[in-house]
Amino acid sequence: MQMPIQILSVPKAIPIMASRKPQENIPQTRAERESLKRFIADYVAANSSRLVAPLVLDELRLGSEEVVRLAGIDPIYTDYAAVLLSNEVWREQLATVPYERRLLLLPKCLRIEDKCPAPFDDFGLLCKQCGLCTIQDLQEEAEKLGYAVLVAEGSALVMALIQTGKIDAIVGVSCLSVLEKAVPYMESAAIPGIAIPLLQDDCKDTGIDIEWVWDVIHLSGEDQTRRMDLDSLRREVQSWFEPAALDVIFGGPAMGETERISREWLTRAGKRWRPFLSVCAWKALQSDTEAPIPDSLKKLAVAMECFHKASLIHDDIEDDDAERYGESALHVEYGVPVALNCGDLLVGEGYRLIATSGAPPEAMSRMMRAASVGHRQLCMGQGAELTWMRNPKPLSSLEVLEIFRQKTAPAFEVSLHVGAALAGADDELMQVLSKYSDALGIAYQIRDDIEDMSMSDTRPSLPLAIAYEKAKGERKAVLERVWTRHAQASPLMVSELSETRCRELLEAYKEEAIRSLPALDNPSLKGLLRRVVGKIFQVEIKGWCREFETRNAANRAPVAEAVG
Repeated sequence: MQMPIQILSVPKAIPIMASRKPQENIPQTRAERESLKRFIADYVAANSSRLVAPLVLDELRLGSEEVVRLAGIDPIYTDYAAVLLSNEVWREQLATVPYERRLLLLPKCLRIEDKCPAPFDDFGLLCKQCGLCTIQDLQEEAEKLGYAVLVAEGSALVMALIQTGKIDAIVGVSCLSVLEKAVPYMESAAIPGIAIPLLQDDCKDTGIDIEWVWDVIHLSGEDQTRRMDLDSLRREVQSWFEPAALDVIFGGPAMGETERISREWLTRAGKRWRPFLSVCAWKALQSDTEAPIPDSLKKLAVAMECFHKASLIHDDIEDDDAERYGESALHVEYGVPVALNCGDLLVGEGYRLIATSGAPPEAMSRMMRAASVGHRQLCMGQGAELTWMRNPKPLSSLEVLEIFRQKTAPAFEVSLHVGAALAGADDELMQVLSKYSDALGIAYQIRDDIEDMSMSDTRPSLPLAIAYEKAKGERKAVLERVWTRHAQASPLMVSELSETRCRELLEAYKEEAIRSLPALDNPSLKGLLRRVVGKIFQVEIKGWCREFETRNAANRAPVAEAVG
């Protein structure tokens, strides 16, 4: 099988610093860090009248101790909670400071010390743009926005810059102990600042949560969506797939058994990311992001789910999968002919909803073109997979990633293009959305493959491809028989050989999606799509964070009363 892999761009994988000693007083999983940040954001919102920046040390100490108590977490995280509390109090003020009046302070220990070719001067490290570490990427992006950037330690240097009057806000990356020492300087100067702690204790080859840094340096007061409640928006989108709501959107109740089965299939479980993306794109491009969602957008959003659910019906038949969403697949329940017909009906319904949405003629033309091109590309990707199924053999990881690009990315691209077209977006913006969707779709499929290492399905798998590339001797022979369907792989063996690389690629493609966004001129769309990446790939909260996250969501009012 010939695969057009030459057009696929594989981004640089993010180095994993698992061998370094973690800071014990910082949660090591992103899920835990994000959960604690959300808890503190709610805490600050509930106490906005008394938590006014700059907070003095005593206020930070008392506040962080209260957060730890209310959250029910280990007191070892008190200092970390204090940093997050200070960040949240300053967040809105920092967002109003123009990029060219901000300083990004990075630590020298982010470099790969044994290989770093960069010299030092009085102001710190002079990056040689060698690409070995994250310093180059962050410095380039920040300077492109207008930041002053220093790769150095030392509060005296920072204070000297503040005193020049040219710096009005600081984004600082450092170890927790250094950040704690910087608090008095920040408080005395009343300079808005957000601090991101390093993840390792060592002063050499350290690592950071790069998504967190990227999010903070792009924080902008012009982003009208940064306070938007994406969870509430997603629940609203979900509500459109209730039977009564679908009857309204489709223009009346189902007429006949085929329509009834098809609509019932639409109501079944699903994450509704595609319709959600359409709504996000439209909302971000509105001058008033709180404006009510028009009926035309609801039709377009449901159309995106019609296309998606139709592709699942056809995929399950073509892949001979007996289950979907933990239930019988549609063709198992009703037979292949009925399932095929329902899938075809949903494709037609998708195009009908677009055509009857009431969108302006030019937007309608662009939406129809986007949907048809995406439909064609998805079929080409599925066709490559079906061709492989007729003559199964080992595929390289690049070949599998190209199938992902063709099969999964188009649905995200069409969804974003449709919402943006309704809002009147230009071609340049659409091109950025295409790049974003490519990376997002590939990352989404990689995440699904990581979550299912069972190798029980019949489609090409990235973990299996990477495991085969890495295996030697008898292991490679076993995996070759798995590829040709003459054996079953041990999930443990596949995971052992491939999981680290799969996770590196997942992070790399997520970062690639984020890297496409600076080309957008619209700060609201840029900010919202950045948040969407975090929302789609938000991992399950484990351990202590799950307990206080659940409690916080269920008892928001009592918590606010307790801390107010």
